[in-house]
Amino acid sequence: MPLPLALATYFTLWWVTLFAILPFGVKSQAETPGIEQPKGTDKGAPVAPMMVKKAIATTLASGVIFAALDAYVYWAG
Repeated sequence: MPLPLALATYFTLWWVTLFAILPFGVKSQAETPGIEQPKGTDKGAPVAPMMVKKAIATTLASGVIFAALDAYVYWAG
């Protein structure tokens, strides 16, 4: 796969994977007892979104998906 196509494919896979991983492990302010809801925030806003952890998981998952796709493209011709 040519480098520009590989970069574009990985970039697209990374973003799609990020949106698939974002909902995992998120608790809203309404679901968490004992948390005082700050004024001006939505009840559905996450208490701890864990974005660094999710970015790492997204990078690993998209790397595996990209490697499988690249292997398929290489072997299928």
